[in-house]
Amino acid sequence: MEHFTIATVAEKSPDFRRVLWTGKHTQLVIMTIPPGGEIGEEVHEDIDQILTFVSGTGEARVAGEKREVVQGDLVVVPAGTKHNFVNTGPNPLVLYTVYGPPEHADQAVHRTKQEADAAEAAGRDEPPN
Repeated sequence: MEHFTIATVAEKSPDFRRVLWTGKHTQLVIMTIPPGGEIGEEVHEDIDQILTFVSGTGEARVAGEKREVVQGDLVVVPAGTKHNFVNTGPNPLVLYTVYGPPEHADQAVHRTKQEADAAEAAGRDEPPN
């Protein structure tokens, strides 16, 4: 059994992205977006994503719509949908997300967005087969 007190685990992680668990069909990832930072505009062609916000304030940009996100909010991003999440507040924007199927390498830890982007560009952040 895997068990997480997810809000506590997410709040304690200073990393941009940390994969907590990877299964055959889904993946659990925690993220911390620094003030003024963003996840970066992207589209996951074959992956659904559900994001739940633990703390901070931000802006969800999904399919051309914009909406404020705060603690307790949940945003669903269907596969093939352009999206980005931007930290608009003075504190880190902390969230956890579930990908289905997995999007990142099992147990990947990227301390910064730059590190995450470099790992993806070099092919070192591929989900398990």
